[in-house]
Amino acid sequence: MADADFDVLILGAGSGGYACALRAAQLGLSVGLVEKADIGGTCLHIGCIPTKALLHAAEVADQAREAETFGVRASLEGIDMAGVNAYKDGVVSRLFKGLTGLIKGRGITVVEGAGRLTGPRAVTVGERTLTGRHVVLATGSYARTLPGLEIDGERVITSDHALRLDRVPGSVIVLGGGVIGCEFASVWRSFGAEVTIVEALPRLVAAEDEASSKALERAFRKRKIGFRTGTPFQSVKTTDTGVAVTVEGGEVLEAELLLVAVGRGPVTDGLGYDEQGITMDRGFVLTDERCRTNVDGVYAVGDIVPGLQLAHRGFQQGIFVAEDIAGLDPTPIDEAGIPRVTYSHPEVASVGLDEARAAAAYGADGIETLTYDLGGNGKSQILKTQGFVKLVRRKDGPVVGVHMVGDRVGELIGEAQMIYNWEGYPEDVAPLVHAHPTQNEALGEAHLALAGKPLHAHS
Repeated sequence: MADADFDVLILGAGSGGYACALRAAQLGLSVGLVEKADIGGTCLHIGCIPTKALLHAAEVADQAREAETFGVRASLEGIDMAGVNAYKDGVVSRLFKGLTGLIKGRGITVVEGAGRLTGPRAVTVGERTLTGRHVVLATGSYARTLPGLEIDGERVITSDHALRLDRVPGSVIVLGGGVIGCEFASVWRSFGAEVTIVEALPRLVAAEDEASSKALERAFRKRKIGFRTGTPFQSVKTTDTGVAVTVEGGEVLEAELLLVAVGRGPVTDGLGYDEQGITMDRGFVLTDERCRTNVDGVYAVGDIVPGLQLAHRGFQQGIFVAEDIAGLDPTPIDEAGIPRVTYSHPEVASVGLDEARAAAAYGADGIETLTYDLGGNGKSQILKTQGFVKLVRRKDGPVVGVHMVGDRVGELIGEAQMIYNWEGYPEDVAPLVHAHPTQNEALGEAHLALAGKPLHAHS
């Protein structure tokens, strides 16, 4: 017999799970939240928040190093990793305290321990079995590796270990040129390490528009971040001083550390999902557009569902599921409308379709593109950052993609995602007033130009 029964029973308290719990409780539903670690999951504790704290510390280091270019006399004496980690951990701690207070204040029942799905509406935690009228699977992801590549946590590490390093490595090889790999490469270079990225795909951040990849690669070359694209990994050996990495073709690269940043896998193994008849694919839980699995009453959200592995995607899916259970009939989430940001130096941000995908969807003659260089933007000149805003639109139709490169452009993605999700035309955006001087003006200028009335742009 179950010793607790809920309207909504959630397995996993990361971004998707806790968002679902908070919204469901707000809607008057009884909520059980099962978590084996800390509420907040990967994002808060070993993902988004701590990595972005490191990236901000890296930005401060760069500002000190380059202070003279702004007429400020300063110097960078070095990186105190104990101090950096204390700053990072303090940010996490404050957010964690606030989140646990919210959970407690909403009357959500938190059950600590490793849960397992033991029935279509049942989760067992130790000796307890909990049931729910609806069950939400939100067990998150883990740092993947490659077959035959063993993580020792000392010389061969994942992002989990990288966040706990008590020193700045002298040199690092980063295996993987996606978001995680480029962000850590950026941090370590700012901290003074020699960095080489090894990526099997033809370009860095290959999921982004090709123009964005090329811009990031140019910036990384200027920062002396090495990278080998189109270069598959073969093997690694530990040496007296670090690691020796062999890539396709037999070339051997040596460094103090190897960071394995080849993506994240779904945490589903051994949790009873397939035993309960839930349809899976390579460990991922398959759902429809309403986050429903094939088992009645069972939903899945976040990184265990195929698609973008982003905290804000899981967060929004959690809210969606709570509202769906409550009978509010929310509109399904458009995956292309989810903003994407790589917080490197410079940043890469985008929403919607890139040029290649737009051309495939609407035909090469059915789209228009426009690129506005940040060289014409006053605030970007003040910040001494380079990059662009690139727009992709359907010919005589709405904007279907926004792609940006430059320091702090991640802060512009809010307006960009509204333009995409509201199917805005350039002519709709052009009359909007953008404050001066802001980088946000670059979005306005780009839309002015695409609407046929360029001002701070060459016609």
